[in-house]
Amino acid sequence: MKSLFGTLADGTEVYSWSLANGGTRLKVLSYGGIVQSLEIPDRRGRLANVSLGFDDIEDYVAKSPYFGALIGRYGNRIDKGRFTLDGKTYQVDVNDGVNSLHGGAKGFDKHVWDIEPFTKGSDVGLYLYRTSVDGEMGYPGTLKVKVTYTLTRHGDWRIDYEATTDKATVVNLTSHVYWNLAGEGSGTIENHELKIAASRYTPVDSGLIPTGEPAPVAGTPFDFRRTKRIGEDLREADQQLLYAKGIDHNWVLDKGISPRPEWIATLKDPSSGRTLRMATTEPGLQFYSGNFLDGTLVGPSGRTYRQGDALCLETQHFPDSPNKSAFPSTVLRPGQTYRSTTVHSFSC
Repeated sequence: MKSLFGTLADGTEVYSWSLANGGTRLKVLSYGGIVQSLEIPDRRGRLANVSLGFDDIEDYVAKSPYFGALIGRYGNRIDKGRFTLDGKTYQVDVNDGVNSLHGGAKGFDKHVWDIEPFTKGSDVGLYLYRTSVDGEMGYPGTLKVKVTYTLTRHGDWRIDYEATTDKATVVNLTSHVYWNLAGEGSGTIENHELKIAASRYTPVDSGLIPTGEPAPVAGTPFDFRRTKRIGEDLREADQQLLYAKGIDHNWVLDKGISPRPEWIATLKDPSSGRTLRMATTEPGLQFYSGNFLDGTLVGPSGRTYRQGDALCLETQHFPDSPNKSAFPSTVLRPGQTYRSTTVHSFSC
């Protein structure tokens, strides 16, 4: 189903698309490709929206900390917004202190996407398209992007990203859903349980830019190789936690880049029984523990979002990869096609 969600200041209409399959209900906005709500059942079959968001377009435009959005052209941070590619230095938009975050002040999350619905066998979904012109937010090359949201008959939500360019550029696309499996507006996620298939992570400096040397998670608050309650070590006096006011770090997935999605993380809310399993082709997972939610944002539940009321699990390449030659490359060249897939599987 398609319906009008709101109108931007310039008169552009924003539409909402509603999908349902396999017990999962998904609502997507043409503005930013935003997941406005994602409903899944608990162990008793009761549906709840497990994604933070807003009821109106005005709040998404003015206040949103990337709730549910498609992120690009470069997800995560680039040090001082500068990188050198083929001998030329590029300056992209700086919007996070001295650094660039999630593509700049007007990244992919702040554009209206073209959307087409589809049905394939027992699957339903949406094709989302946009063209990022050469020089947008300082990035080189005209980038043509296609993102496919699929709801399978099992209720899985699959994201397939594709992009091509006419000039060498850097690309790192991801999704920025804020998860609370107990339900949006229900309070802290510190009792959620998480497991990540990663024995290393990338430590950061005070600006949350990776130092460039992956470090073992063993013996640190970042060890989620075995299922652990999120709040268990969250308030340790660890310098990395102090830098981020919690967790806002990239895990180096043990599997590396894979040709097909492989399972890399499991998140569970014991109170409702809702469980999210994630599979991806990407080499990294950015885990953000909702550190900057400050009680000033109000969701569809009518409740405020406070620090730690949700978490993000962003499958992607590593932060600042354009400046870290040892990290997997994010360079895309003419004639190549960027491809990435992430699958979210729900159970209770």
